[in-house]
Amino acid sequence: MADRDPYDVLGVDKDASQDDIKHAFRGLSKKYHPDINKAPDAEAKFKEINDAYETLKDPQKRAQYDQYGSAGMNGSQGFGGGGFGGAGGEGFGGFEDIFSQFFGGGTARQNPNSPRQGSDLQYRMDLTFEEGVFGKETTISYNREEKCATCGGNGAKPGTEPVTCSKCHGSGYMEVDRQTPLGRMRTRVVCDVCGGTGKEIKEKCDTCHGKGKVNEKHTLKVTVPAGVEDGQQMRLDGQGEAGENGGPYGDLYIVFRVSTSREFTRDGSTIFTSVNISFPQAALGDEIDVNTVHGPVKLTVPSGTQTGTSFRLKGKGAPVLNSKNIGDEKVTVNIVTPRKLSGEQKDALKKFSEAGGNKIREKDSNFFNKVKDAFKGE
Repeated sequence: MADRDPYDVLGVDKDASQDDIKHAFRGLSKKYHPDINKAPDAEAKFKEINDAYETLKDPQKRAQYDQYGSAGMNGSQGFGGGGFGGAGGEGFGGFEDIFSQFFGGGTARQNPNSPRQGSDLQYRMDLTFEEGVFGKETTISYNREEKCATCGGNGAKPGTEPVTCSKCHGSGYMEVDRQTPLGRMRTRVVCDVCGGTGKEIKEKCDTCHGKGKVNEKHTLKVTVPAGVEDGQQMRLDGQGEAGENGGPYGDLYIVFRVSTSREFTRDGSTIFTSVNISFPQAALGDEIDVNTVHGPVKLTVPSGTQTGTSFRLKGKGAPVLNSKNIGDEKVTVNIVTPRKLSGEQKDALKKFSEAGGNKIREKDSNFFNKVKDAFKGE
């Protein structure tokens, strides 16, 4: 985080609440996750977002950053408090944190037994064009990690409890000495007995085998709101994976895939369609039937209408998402020239043209008619 301010990375103010920071992180992490975003810089951006969140989600880390900036995150503020040992005489202080980044220790000492929220999940829901417009109620099923009902999530056999790890004494890590190019250094590694949890399970639960969670099919009723569009997503709180150490469940993100329509197209709450009319209808005006997603309606075409003219049908579009408002439908009329005419129709059109002062020299592109005319001239 030495390069960019974590507040800038997440797009939040320095006085943002923890909920604001969490909300910003979730939105950005979904946007730039390498499995979703295939841009070349998505993975680097995703890592930068995670690093920023790691700094700001922990109140102690955030306070260090606010006071010392990026220097506060690598321990350099220890130089001002009594040299290598600092005021408390606890060894290398800032140096320990710096070198632990390079030799396997990480930078944060988090309580391994603190509650942690479960992972988020994603579910893709396919909708028809009409379902995207009007929404629907449905039931979905998916697998997720749920808290083991037998042990209550602690992983221990009923009647027993996890105990503090005898090797790391509950810290979840151990300090070991390692030989490095810079000399012998002390760093932190995850405890190989408890796996970083700080707890030992002497007798494991027969159902979850000590994990505290089981993978089960989860069924959920979902109300799809009217007006959703292709690619939009909806978050359902607490419908993701089970948390750790009594932490809350993660969230479920439903991503909508809305199919196209042969008759309509859509842009937000506005729906578009087109209809064909004849020249007489355009010239004289007419009342025609037009289809909408709400059913057929009458449209008045005024006399003198030109091809490509667009008419608005108010309130015949899609609902505005999370609103009581409804968009409009735009109807474009196209004047269609007939490919075949009867003799009566031709005579009528000729008279119409002559009445307007135009004499038409009829051209027939039909090959057989041309051949017939050629024989007539002989």
